[in-house]
Amino acid sequence: MATRLWSVVFDAGDQRSLASFWAETLGWRLKHNESYSSVARGEGFLPRLEFVPVPEPKTSKNRIHFDLTCDSEGDRDEIVQRLLGIGAQHVDIGQGDVAWAVLADPEGNEFCVVPGSAGYAGNFPFHAIAYDALDAASLGRFWSAATGWPIVNEDEQIVFLRSPNSTGPFITVSGPPERVAPKPVKNRVHLDVAPFAVDDQAAEVEPLISLGARHLDIGQADAPWVVLADPEDNEFCVLTPR
Repeated sequence: MATRLWSVVFDAGDQRSLASFWAETLGWRLKHNESYSSVARGEGFLPRLEFVPVPEPKTSKNRIHFDLTCDSEGDRDEIVQRLLGIGAQHVDIGQGDVAWAVLADPEGNEFCVVPGSAGYAGNFPFHAIAYDALDAASLGRFWSAATGWPIVNEDEQIVFLRSPNSTGPFITVSGPPERVAPKPVKNRVHLDVAPFAVDDQAAEVEPLISLGARHLDIGQADAPWVVLADPEDNEFCVLTPR
């Protein structure tokens, strides 16, 4: 299998404003295009973030969120105050008394600011793309195959994936199942994977189907990308080779 993680895609009511928030939060580069906005750490760096306009508002907790890092609780509080100043808000998702702060961006997408992760060199401030999972081990193996990111650590409740060159954020896939949000509508955040330029899109879809994905119609019509759902019904796209 030769697909790799290309982007994390946000549905947005105002894609320019939301992209600007995340560019300022991460210190990444912002670019506005005619039909979407993007945020990237640098030229050629993957994954990048993309923000696409949709008419629907956010109605439920996301199954994918970001974990940001900081050195200490003091740094956490300073970062939280900065983010509140640019449009974030505190949210209660039942986290209780925890060391991390749970916030939402200006359109309600949840994310965490976690102290004590500074040991992950080159990973500051974007620590992880975090997936809530009913079966962390199974879904972790699927996403390892789909992204080309090997599993670097695993226990009963959480699986860590890391890019082959050990740069950028982790992907974490974790339980417990009761934390997984119900899915009455399409996910607000999804991943895009892409074959390499020398590969064939249709040929790369078939192995994903054999691992438990399925074709999905979300109204994409004759779009050049293929829309699938992973084994836990989370949408993702297989882009054209690049």
